[in-house]
Amino acid sequence: MSIFDSRPKFAVHVAQTDETFPCAGNESLLTGMVRLGRKGIPVGCVNGGCGVCKVRILAGDIKALGPISRAHVTLDEECQGYTLACRVAPQTPVQLEVAGKLNKPFSKGRAESATASPIPQQQ
Repeated sequence: MSIFDSRPKFAVHVAQTDETFPCAGNESLLTGMVRLGRKGIPVGCVNGGCGVCKVRILAGDIKALGPISRAHVTLDEECQGYTLACRVAPQTPVQLEVAGKLNKPFSKGRAESATASPIPQQQ
């Protein structure tokens, strides 16, 4: 890919973060997000094996880039719009929501709880 990516792109909107990013029609929703250094969809193995990037498509059309493991998305869930962001590409503008909990791995919190009772050192 050249420095100037001229592939046609579609807007992908993540409901929880209210963030929108462009994604080419031949790359996965997850790859498009990661390529831009954005956050919003949790990233795991990026090959459909872990299920971390499970999302629900609220609006728009997608195409499959490969099979989706039934261990992570059941047929019933797929009928409700669930899929793995690493296994689908946008064909129109897409609006999605992250299916799992969208948590930061670290949170600002009470650091003093970690230092309140230090472990005594053995002499």
